[in-house]
Amino acid sequence: MTGHEERRWSPLRLWRRTLHNLLPKLLALGVALTLWFVATTDRRANVEQGYDVPVTVSDTTAERGAGERAVRDLNPPTIRVYLSGRPERLRELRGDSIEAVVDVTGVPEGSFTRPVTVQAPTGTTLQRQVPERVQGFVDTLVTRTLSVTLSVAAPPENSLPRYEVTPTEATVSGPGRVVATVQRVVNAPVSPGPGETQEAALLALDARGEPVTGLTLNPASVAVRRVDTGELPVKTLPVVLAEPPPGLRVTALSVQPAGVRVVGAPELLARLREVPGEVPYRVGTYVAPVTLRLPTGAQALEEVRVRLSVQEAAPTGESGATP
Repeated sequence: MTGHEERRWSPLRLWRRTLHNLLPKLLALGVALTLWFVATTDRRANVEQGYDVPVTVSDTTAERGAGERAVRDLNPPTIRVYLSGRPERLRELRGDSIEAVVDVTGVPEGSFTRPVTVQAPTGTTLQRQVPERVQGFVDTLVTRTLSVTLSVAAPPENSLPRYEVTPTEATVSGPGRVVATVQRVVNAPVSPGPGETQEAALLALDARGEPVTGLTLNPASVAVRRVDTGELPVKTLPVVLAEPPPGLRVTALSVQPAGVRVVGAPELLARLREVPGEVPYRVGTYVAPVTLRLPTGAQALEEVRVRLSVQEAAPTGESGATP
């Protein structure tokens, strides 16, 4: 190294060069640090947060002329989504406000495994999602119409309530394999008072009486109205015994009570004039219960018994005269 080069890079010369225009250099450094701090403020303020997001299904296959379809057994039904953003923005969000969609358009009927597309809300960035794919089953959408089976709480023993259900039918829609398991549609048990109406949700039940989920019922509820006034409709009717069989005749008969009180719907009682009864006929004097033959919806309030004297009947044409 020459002497000239030693003088050029000597420590004293370097120190003088460093101190030259020191103030402008410090100002430039301060400006650079300020700009870096401002530029990275948002990035340094961002945090990450996870949300449980329900997966929705998109299927436009029907728009291409195919029949309506339904997706069932989605697994998992929710995914874990991690977003980054400013804390105040992330605090505003809920899982159901984040869009996570699985598109099954054109997917053949049967099992599928498809990716889930997550749309990060404004002001956030999607970091990751767990899992990235979900499974499910594509099935034909089926609709059935079923009568509504009335379900009410057990009424008091001394009442005979009558109810009306509106509407009397409901449609059940959903995947064909699920709809096929529905045996009946019932309303949730209610107990309206005389003249009252109560709203009751509808339930789809299978053959074991268990609720069937994953279906749409239309309507979702019915109105159950108790149409009676709460007063027990009672009518006293005479008991009329059936004739004895051929070969027997009744010589004495006493029915207790002679008239029996019958409860039933007013329109049913209005049609009744008497109550038919049957007894086991045999020769002798005895007391026997009477089996009452009442129409469906009517009920006797008393037990009826009869005291009988029965003899063999004389042969037909016998006059008793001596030939």
